[in-house]
Amino acid sequence: MQYCTRCLYPENHPYGLIFDEDGVCSGCRVHEEKDILNWSERLNLLKNIVAENKKYVSGNNFDCIVPVYGGGDSYFTVHVVKNILKMNPLLVHYNSEFNTKMGIRNLANLATVFDCDMVTSTLAPSLLKRITRATMKKYGNMYWQVLAGRYTFPVQVAVKYRIPLIFWGVHPWSDQTGMFQHINEVEMTERCRKEHGLFGVSAEDIVGLEGLTRSEMQNFIYPYDNEIEAIGVRGIYLSNYIRWDSKKQHEQMIGLYGYETNLQQRTFNTYEDIHCFHSAGIHDYLKYIKLGYGKITDHATREIRLKRMTRAEGINLVKNLKQQEPKDLEIFLNWVEFTREEFKNLYWNRRDTNIWKKNKNEEWALRDSIENYKTGDLIEKVKLEKIEDCKFILTEKAEPDDIENKYLLMGRNYINKDNYGAIKNTVKGGGMTKRKWKESSL
Repeated sequence: MQYCTRCLYPENHPYGLIFDEDGVCSGCRVHEEKDILNWSERLNLLKNIVAENKKYVSGNNFDCIVPVYGGGDSYFTVHVVKNILKMNPLLVHYNSEFNTKMGIRNLANLATVFDCDMVTSTLAPSLLKRITRATMKKYGNMYWQVLAGRYTFPVQVAVKYRIPLIFWGVHPWSDQTGMFQHINEVEMTERCRKEHGLFGVSAEDIVGLEGLTRSEMQNFIYPYDNEIEAIGVRGIYLSNYIRWDSKKQHEQMIGLYGYETNLQQRTFNTYEDIHCFHSAGIHDYLKYIKLGYGKITDHATREIRLKRMTRAEGINLVKNLKQQEPKDLEIFLNWVEFTREEFKNLYWNRRDTNIWKKNKNEEWALRDSIENYKTGDLIEKVKLEKIEDCKFILTEKAEPDDIENKYLLMGRNYINKDNYGAIKNTVKGGGMTKRKWKESSL
């Protein structure tokens, strides 16, 4: 297995990597642009796109759409769109059902503090269960409906309400593996969604599995090209125009708007994935089984590139990631109605034996771990010097007595001082005062 000499990514990254003569991956090389590009000029390019868009939204109450959920980069994206670009967004949320209580609170707080309209798609739980069973059996993917809904519903809303501009946050394929340069200004397309976001599996491919009909899968079918062209729908990634630093951006949002954070099972990152029961749990565990690396590698790689962590520190974090059973497995199995044996048969057979082997104790072990590539001349040549510490904030919980032990399909869609668990003097909605922000902090 070839590993990047600067970060921790292996050559089998599903988005695809290219290594140069120094063994540095394409993701690291494209990341270097963040310290070279003139981001003030790029922000002006974004403002020009916004100005052009205003010609086509005359008479429409909303001039753009922002896909949101109770974690990730939703807060920062809405902050930029509403406060920097001075737009009136319609927030669009796909409800995956795997919601944590904290994720529901963060989503409600988002709509409240930014004072935005929000449209949510909540499908029948039985339908999502059948889809998940189908994609697990056929493709070994428990998360397809989550990603398909998240990437499809906002575009459907854009067509229905004739809103031509959609703002996404980070372009994950460029940020991780350097699939495109920032100056390419790549936009969201149906091809991008299917090939990269959904790993080549469309809603049409699932029709017939578990008795699923086309009408039942309609919520996951992308609008036709002629519908998109008639409205002129574009999906813009802010990370092509703003220097993307997820950690610093989350910390801005914690300070400005009271974004809640939480400890995660399989990563040191307390900011992302907190909205979902399984993203940093069983979903990541299955990724580890398939590919030999998990979310902690993604997060450590990002911090190495941003010079907050050394490569050696990242390897030490990764090596402590064991194959122990995630705490959320039982919750998921009860919901999807699989036995442990059925679950094991589905996934253990998908373990890539080019990556894994049985050791002398008949336990699975990586054939060629990142731990075998701690030092070397090229590693020393291309290493980045650490310039700051990597410390993540753990906020107090707004409802500290709550126990996260089951999915929450939906909860309060607003936050104010009278809500159960809302804390005085924290940045919540209602009559509470927002903290000030400075555009220069971008």
